[in-house]
Formats: sequence, structure tokens, C-alpha cells
Amino acid sequence: MTRFRNIALSFTSALTLAACAVGPNHVAPTPKAAAAGPFVAAANPAFTAAEPTGEWWRLYQDPVLDTLVADALVHNTDLRVATANLSRARAQLRETRAGRLPQATVGAGATYGRIPAVQAPPGIDRTDSSFDIGLDISYEVDLFGRVSRSIEAARGDAEAAEGARDAVRVAVAAETARAYADASAAAERLAVAEHTVALIDQTLNVTTKRFEAGRGTRLDVARVASLRYQHRPPRPPLRAPREGALFRLATLTGRAPAELPQEAGARRTILRLDQAIPVGDGRTLIARRPDVRQAERRLAAETARIGVATADLYPRISFGASIGATGPSIGDLFTGGPFRWLLGPLLNWSFPNQEANRARIEQAEASSAAALASFDGTVLNALRETETALSAYAHELDRRIALNDARTQAETAARLARIQLREGKIDSLAVLDAERSLAQAQADLALSDARVATTQVDLFRALGGGWQMQATGG
Repeated sequence: MTRFRNIALSFTSALTLAACAVGPNHVAPTPKAAAAGPFVAAANPAFTAAEPTGEWWRLYQDPVLDTLVADALVHNTDLRVATANLSRARAQLRETRAGRLPQATVGAGATYGRIPAVQAPPGIDRTDSSFDIGLDISYEVDLFGRVSRSIEAARGDAEAAEGARDAVRVAVAAETARAYADASAAAERLAVAEHTVALIDQTLNVTTKRFEAGRGTRLDVARVASLRYQHRPPRPPLRAPREGALFRLATLTGRAPAELPQEAGARRTILRLDQAIPVGDGRTLIARRPDVRQAERRLAAETARIGVATADLYPRISFGASIGATGPSIGDLFTGGPFRWLLGPLLNWSFPNQEANRARIEQAEASSAAALASFDGTVLNALRETETALSAYAHELDRRIALNDARTQAETAARLARIQLREGKIDSLAVLDAERSLAQAQADLALSDARVATTQVDLFRALGGGWQMQATGG
């Protein structure tokens, strides 16, 4: 009984010390105060300091876009890969957590053999059967936190994989909206180009009639006809980008190009959002961006691995128990045959050669330093992307206002020139210049509208929205 008491006391003491884990504890790094403040480029009426919405694409109030993004967030192949990686990381975490539990092994065996004559007494059969069954149980006492630090590292890996999955969700939602916007922008630019050709056809008709009435020259007709033919083939150059955008949309939603529903390409006007965009500030951006969360969780995992490597400097203590029975027949195993049991601790310590362990600690510390630098870089990159997107969007809005004014003036000039041409107050050359200016102004405005839509999507992607929806399969 004294031996049992000593073993029990040793086991209890070891469990008491098991809460002591070596190595540094992870502390989430705090970004600089300047990084948490308002955005530099957000001092513009186009933005508000309110917190951005998660499902930002719903601000466009386009049911087709909503459906396409929902499809992409379920069927996109890159997202499926990221979801599978997350499932694998979570399974690895469960495997590591199992290290806290006792490990049990059940074994059974049977042998039949011949005993050498020199070992068998005279008159005894020299052939013999033997049956054995046993149960072995072992439990590692986490005296220096090797198991707990391993669990911390695995948990950090799983949470980093979750951040990576969410970052893919952000990208998929943004690229789906961008492809949809590109397709609708190409359709609107095509409509603008065809409208421009229709106006030039009207001018050509008037110029031709003036020539036939003897009030103009063939040169006037040739000039207007040349402008018309310059703008006549708008379809091929603009159809190719639109079809390419639709093909991208099909891939993003996990479809073959032929499977894309017709309503995906039905929109003929550019995707517009005529309201101030909520952008928050640097503090909420850092908390929201999944790539920042991924980098911070990777740092936590690498910090925990320092503790795992440090724990290898110290001995590992396990407690084990074994029970079993051996007999010449199966019945003897369960009817009081020879019975055995063992109980006791086991010490395992790679001492005094510690050089390999110390080298592993240095590797873990270097990996942690690299992860910290990566986190700092990810924060700075998030701020850079957002400031760049804010600036690009604001400047493109200003440019669009100027181009819209220029288009309005060009329309007025062209309308007055056509009236004066009919009245014979000017020649066709003046009308030609007005038509050419109007065609260029309309094309520039349509292109700017497309850029506004693109920079809007870029801004929403930089703000890190789109992962907050309920994940599927993760």
C-alpha cells in the first residue's frame, strides 16, 4: 500500500505542476496610434465615418448581383480550396488536443510452437500453445506545457486558416461584383457608341440633302461620312470585353461559360451607387480585415511553438498502467489464468545533449520574429490599399463631374451646330468639329462611369467586407 500511495502522490504533484508552461505567452501586437486614426483620403463628402456594411454589394439594390455573389460564395473553386484547408487545420487541432487524453492500446496474440528437446523435461510434449491479451494505458503529464503549447500552436494555425478562408471570401465577392460591373459597363459604352453613330447619321443625312440641293459640296459629305465610318464599328471592340467579363463571372460562380444564366448579362447600364460610402477608420479596418487577423493568428501559433521547443529541454514524464493475462488456451485468459499488472511513471529526457533542442528554439524564435514582421507589413498594406482606393475613387468622381459638364457643353454645341447647318448659317466643317467633340466627350464620360464602378468595388474590397456572411462548409 505504501508503494501505491507514493505513486499516487507523485501523480498528483505532477498534475499540479502541469499548469506551468515554458516559453513566452502571446500578446496581440498593438498597431501604432496613427494607424488607428481616420483615413487621410477620407476627408471628402463621398465618404462617411460610419462602419462599413458587411454585405456591401446589396447597396446597389440589384437582385441579380445579390444572387451571383451568393452563388460565388458557395461554388467558387478557390473558396472551396480555402474551406477544405480550414477543415484540415481544425482536424489537426482536434488531433493535437487528443494529447491531453490518456492513450490506450489493446493487444492480443496467439502462438503455437515446438520447444527444443533440451528445454522440455522427459515425457513432456514439446509442442505448446500460448494466448495473450492485454491493455496498456499511458498518460503524459504536461509538466512543462509541451502539450498545451502544441494545442495553442494548432489553434493559431486553425484560426489563421479561418482568416485565409475569409480573405478569399472578400476577394470572391469583390471580383464577382467587378465582373458584373465590367459587363454592364461594356454594354452601356456600346449603347453610347451606337447613339453617337445615330447622331452622326442625322448630320450626314442633312449634309447629303444640302449637297443634293446645291447648297453644299461633296467634300462636306465626305468629311461627315468619314467621321461616321470611324465610329461605325463599335460592336466588336466593346463586345469582347463584355463577353470576357461574363466568362469571368461564370468561372467565379463555379460554372462553365455556357451555364451562366442569361439574366447575368441582361443589365445594360453601369452599376452605380450614388451615395456616400461608409468607411470607418483605421482601428475598425484593422479589426475587420481577415488578412490582418490571419497574420496575427499565425504570429500566435509561431509564438506557441517557441514554448513547444523550449519544453523539449526538460524531461517528459508519463504514467502508465498495464494489465493482461497469458495462458495455454483462450479459456484460461478469462477463468483465472496467469494475470499480470504494472503501474508506474516513465521518465524520458534527452540529456546532456541539448544542442539540437536549443537550435530548434532559435528556429522557433526566428519564425516568430518573421511572423511579427509579416503582421506589421499586413497592417501597413491594409492601410495603403484602403488609402489608395479612397483616393482613386474620390479623384475619379471629380473627374466624372468635369467630364459630365464637358459632355453637356458638347451636346449643346452639337445641337446648335445642327440647327445652324439646316439654316445655312455655317458649313459642315463646323458641324463636323462639334460632332467629333461630342463623340469624344460621350466616350470619355462612359469610360469614367466604368472606372467609378471599378474603383467603388476596389474600395469595398480594401475595406475588407464580405466575409461576415454565414460561411458554408467551414
